Amino acid sequence: MKLLLLVSFLSLWRRSDGTGAAPIKVLVKEGDEAILPCSFSSENIRQELFDWKKDKDKKDMKEVFMYDKGNERNSAQDEQFRGRVFHFPEHLDEGNASIVIRATKLTDSGNYTCLFPLLVPERRSNVELVVGAAPKPSATILDGTTVWARLRCSVHGAFPKPDVQWQNRAGDIVPAEEPQVSERGGRYDIILQTTVTKTDHYRCVSTQEEINHRIYTETYVPVHVLASRGGVLWVIVLLEEDIGSNQALSTGYGMALQNGVIAFLI
Repeated sequence: MKLLLLVSFLSLWRRSDGTGAAPIKVLVKEGDEAILPCSFSSENIRQELFDWKKDKDKKDMKEVFMYDKGNERNSAQDEQFRGRVFHFPEHLDEGNASIVIRATKLTDSGNYTCLFPLLVPERRSNVELVVGAAPKPSATILDGTTVWARLRCSVHGAFPKPDVQWQNRAGDIVPAEEPQVSERGGRYDIILQTTVTKTDHYRCVSTQEEINHRIYTETYVPVHVLASRGGVLWVIVLLEEDIGSNQALSTGYGMALQNGVIAFLI
């Protein structure tokens, strides 16, 4: 785990020029660890003081973590961060003042400042943390006939707001209705419905570009138009997971065909 954290840190680390100009952006999923990098040189900082605060507005600065010449001084630490913020004591000799926030929450998102207030000139760097909630979407068949099936894609509790699409197995976008979007407590619920007329594997795809995340749920939807002589053929479309087997099964009233389609001839 320590090696993994170090690799993650090195992939994000860049030394600041001390002006606090361009923030470094860190993207994580809710519940993961977030490493906020801070380093101005490779000089030993064990006998220095550095202070991490959240949000740039001086009227609403939250104390995140303070290191002072070998001691952690977190008596003023905001309750939001208690027990979840740590530094890297083994890397202080290398000038590393980075911290890690564990078990991240959506409310951890925001702007952080790493400050060396006793240096002349004062040095600081800014980090923007984006914590995203990326739930897996669900796909259901609402209704179906011999020629079409109506599908629903649902995403609940996502942040940032995802782009939701229906796609076929080839990756082509399937035309859909306008999405139904609601927001509560900073999380988004999205429902997207479509009607398909072809048998295929359909994917409900949720994309959150801000956190470089994409996830989908795939389901098989059989839609068959079958001809018959001397009668009317009724076809019921079923989800593949709703049937125990894909093998054909004859009954006295109809026939269960392959791929979850039950046909009745009357």
